[in-house]
Amino acid sequence: MHPTRLTAAVAALALSASLATALAGTASAAPQAQPVPPGHGKSLALAAADTAAASGLDELRHGADEELVRTSVTPWSNGLYYAAYQRTYKGLPVHGGGDAVVLTDSSGTVRDVTGAPAPALKLSTSAKVTAATALATARGQLAAVESASAPELTVLLKAGKPVLAWHTLVVGRTAKDLPSSLDTYVDARTGKVAQATDKVRHADGRGYHNGNVTIDTAAGSMTDTSRGSFKCGGQNGSAYTGSSPWGSGGANDLVTACVDIMYAAQRESNMLKEWFGYNGINGQGGMVPARAGLSEVNAYYDGTKTTYGRNQNGTNQLTGIDVVAHEYGHEIFDRTPGSAGSSNENGGMNESTGDIFGALTEHYANNPNDTPDYTVGEKLNFTGNNQPIRNMYNPSLINNDPNCYTQLSSGTEVHAAAGPQNHWFYLLAEGSSPGGGKPNSPICSGGPSSVTGIGIQKAGKIFMGALLLKTSSWNHLAARRATLTTAKNTYGATECNAVKAAWNAIGVPAQSGETDCGGTSTPDFSLSLNPSSGSAQPDTSVTATVNTSTTGGAAQTVQLSASGAPSGVSVSFYPTSVTSGSSSTMTVKVAAGTPNGTYPITVTGTGSATHTVTYQLTVGSTTPPTGCDNTEYSYQGTLASGQAAAQPDGSYYYSASAGTHVGCLRGPAGTDFDLYLQKWNGAGWADVAVGGTAGADEDTSYYGTAGYYRYVVHAYSGSGAYTLGLSAP
Repeated sequence: MHPTRLTAAVAALALSASLATALAGTASAAPQAQPVPPGHGKSLALAAADTAAASGLDELRHGADEELVRTSVTPWSNGLYYAAYQRTYKGLPVHGGGDAVVLTDSSGTVRDVTGAPAPALKLSTSAKVTAATALATARGQLAAVESASAPELTVLLKAGKPVLAWHTLVVGRTAKDLPSSLDTYVDARTGKVAQATDKVRHADGRGYHNGNVTIDTAAGSMTDTSRGSFKCGGQNGSAYTGSSPWGSGGANDLVTACVDIMYAAQRESNMLKEWFGYNGINGQGGMVPARAGLSEVNAYYDGTKTTYGRNQNGTNQLTGIDVVAHEYGHEIFDRTPGSAGSSNENGGMNESTGDIFGALTEHYANNPNDTPDYTVGEKLNFTGNNQPIRNMYNPSLINNDPNCYTQLSSGTEVHAAAGPQNHWFYLLAEGSSPGGGKPNSPICSGGPSSVTGIGIQKAGKIFMGALLLKTSSWNHLAARRATLTTAKNTYGATECNAVKAAWNAIGVPAQSGETDCGGTSTPDFSLSLNPSSGSAQPDTSVTATVNTSTTGGAAQTVQLSASGAPSGVSVSFYPTSVTSGSSSTMTVKVAAGTPNGTYPITVTGTGSATHTVTYQLTVGSTTPPTGCDNTEYSYQGTLASGQAAAQPDGSYYYSASAGTHVGCLRGPAGTDFDLYLQKWNGAGWADVAVGGTAGADEDTSYYGTAGYYRYVVHAYSGSGAYTLGLSAP
């Protein structure tokens, strides 16, 4: 170890603005006798979410060869955090189901759990078809290929059955010369296309539209590095070059079109940050690039870019605020948990999401050249009839699109299928009879006599929060439940009841387990296991702690029981019932002669509601894996030479008992990365274990007392991506 490594790591942390932001906060709220590190609320929230995922709480149930891997964390109002999880099977990502989101708060309470249904998985992970062959098959679907991602071996859930498949995104044009972006799964055993979903979302059918505006660009090109890779140019993908003022203001000048595009997209990004506290279009401050000049009556998003054409008469480019914001609304839908699904209903809700963000952006921009409204493309004369292409306050006024959920069918065209959710959003934002010159909105049969709006900003924040609870099985019923959860936790009973009334007004029925909007909190509790798995030889026993917490109302009695144990295995609890907030010891006794194997045992807590978690019992000898595979959790990151980052996720974790902390760092080849385990001493972070060899990989092991810990990864020399595995008592 170099003598200067420790000093360099500390200096790197001090100089890293992003890390400083991630660790910002105060310890003043904690008791003086036990000072805690900054960001304590986030740590508690993520720990609660991870525990729920590991325990298989309710919809998070998963099998012995499956894991729920946290893929994103989004902070929200009132100390809330949305943690998204992807299911894996024997290390392979699972697509099409099994994904989940856990909503927790900064006190460590689980507020809500959503999960896409998934069957128990059991299949071979050995591919008979090579990645190269699968890629050729995927590319063969299109007449011309612009780009194709490297195939990734996955498990696809198709019609509820698992299929080993190579996953790739192929972008290009079809034999009919239409744009296409095929999200493709090629069966890894037969070589045939198992599923292909087109991600292209069309808007069929001195800025010119927006007047003289201010946009963010580089000095000599239409690029915006403050928003990731955002840029605007022609069909070749290169950004237009020149200088300010950009564009001529002409109806079909393509640089002018890019002025309109960048103005709308940047306003949408700002709106997300200022109104909702969400970090831009993709949740990470960026957005895909844009291309102008498509010689078609079309505008679309394909997962890699947005593209804009002209109207039917060729009199202007399709770059109005609502159309541009609509296309980037598709990126929001795509980049939030659950991504975009393949059903018509999901597609219609994706189209509606674009329309909603178009309306939100118009209201935020409040541009006198395009006054805010709830119609789509009204200024652009898409098809030559001087009509908008969709209407949100009364969808039936355009092409007799459905106003009501009950009018939808599996064959409803996706743009028409946007109608019911668009109608819901208008009712929530403005109400059925808003006055002030705003149009009235009809109520579907069986709905309330009237709906009172809560304003577009509140409605938009509730909708955005609901998207953060989205899973791959997203539909109107799930959206009702998610918006109610978000409204109650973000605002309160009044807004929650308004959300409920708006859904009732378009005919979406109440759902089992949906949030109670009452002014008082509904009694409820949560359940978790520590640990959530264990192993025992025949004629021995193993224990785990069943933890409960009160998540609503007053503390209540929770009765504990177990089911699913194999013959020869008995499960007992001491005590057999607890008051929520307390814990019980679960003892799993394995009788002599019990066959070796792994068995899921369901632990049920019954009170005012019923919740379950899953304990994975392994009977018989097991050989511990080596390397980082032996750690409980893994985290990834990328560092430039000299940089440092704290893990987990820019934060830290709490160990409630003494024990061994194991860290395993695997850095990029040819670099020198170091690993530091630090413990909070009440005033600052102190190093307690260091891995500082002159190489990319480091391993640490430290036996410590209870307390707060974090790992610091330092790129002493060289840059690249790393993986950190860790285990804690």
